[in-house]
Amino acid sequence: MSAHEEFSREKEGGSSNRTFGFVFAVVFAIIAAWPLMDGEGIRLWAATICGAFTLVAVVIPRLLAPLNRLWMAFGDVLHRITNPLVLGIMFFGVITPMALVMRVLRKDLLNLKRRPNAESYWVEKTPPGPPPETMKHQF
Repeated sequence: MSAHEEFSREKEGGSSNRTFGFVFAVVFAIIAAWPLMDGEGIRLWAATICGAFTLVAVVIPRLLAPLNRLWMAFGDVLHRITNPLVLGIMFFGVITPMALVMRVLRKDLLNLKRRPNAESYWVEKTPPGPPPETMKHQF
């Protein structure tokens, strides 16, 4: 795909290892505490993982670097799969039906219809807009 910008050279910056550790600690804390809503006990395995992530994030966050890179790679793969799917669903689920309805109703909202007898396709504006002098030094 050709674009006016080269995105392959741009590297997405991930979160810091410490932030990664704290986020996963919160996720496992929620998993550990979830059964409390039903009157059950805490999930000890999730609480243990939560404590481990918190301890490592505070004391030696560089140990989380491989997991952080793996998580970012997983997110990149998910992005490459879901982004085209979501955009395709939006296009074929929203834009295409709207275009078909407009064609059935014979609406030409952008004035794209061909008019062979017209002198010009120029659209006169009233009022005509700002004076040309204001366009010389815009900034």
